[in-house]
Amino acid sequence: MQVIRSIAELRAWRRSAGPVAFVPTMGNLHEGHLALVAEARRQATSVVVSIFVNRLQFGQGEDFDAYPRTFDSDCAKLEAAGVDVLFFPDERELYPRVRQDFNVEPPHIQDELCGAFRPGHFRGVATVVTKLFNIVQPDVACFGKKDYQQLHVIRAMVDDLNMPVTIVPVDTGRAEDGLALSSRNGYLSPAERSEASRLYRVLSGIRTALLAGDSDYASLEKAASRELEQHGWRVDYVEVRQADTLEVAHAGEPRLVVLAAARLGRTRLIDNIEVYR
Repeated sequence: MQVIRSIAELRAWRRSAGPVAFVPTMGNLHEGHLALVAEARRQATSVVVSIFVNRLQFGQGEDFDAYPRTFDSDCAKLEAAGVDVLFFPDERELYPRVRQDFNVEPPHIQDELCGAFRPGHFRGVATVVTKLFNIVQPDVACFGKKDYQQLHVIRAMVDDLNMPVTIVPVDTGRAEDGLALSSRNGYLSPAERSEASRLYRVLSGIRTALLAGDSDYASLEKAASRELEQHGWRVDYVEVRQADTLEVAHAGEPRLVVLAAARLGRTRLIDNIEVYR
């Protein structure tokens, strides 16, 4: 595996490469990331993975400085997974000016769901992904469904801006008890880790109710939030949305997604379940 740290060197490599699949990450890799890499290997002859902790998508008081940097173990995992190139730029390489004057501004959905609690987050995501797409020039890029709102924003951005990249969604990786794999799971204490799987169970309960014909979304959302709160969670939201647009869902819609974000101790967890009726 080749480790490339400069844009110029990556572009030089890209000129002689064939079809490329790309997996952007912030590092601290786990099995969910490796599932994205495995899908990328099925999609193209060469696989590029980036590791960059993007300051723009962290809000005030969030864990940018504390976010785990595990470069050596990440490299070992990526090499074992057959990655061709690891793009590992420093902040000055990707953001050469002190201030980022030009940003990619997503539509109103950036201020809803997670965006309501993390102002500017999706602007930061859209901006850095655009920069990475311009640098790597992939044919395919793989994104996990766990970050469902992020996946929606990236898909819409690629479509609206006519980017020549095929976005491939990959199902959420889960632990045996259903907890969605996430780098932030490492912040959980043993007791919190045992409790954390409740989030998936609560969403699964809503899915069962929806498949049984329940269309009282507000009551389902309130009941789920109440159960989490009774077990020590601080709930940001539990919502039923239309799966393709993330607009507010109406009764009878056949394609839904149930999304949630809640805090357990100091750790903010997100998850979702698609429901096709």
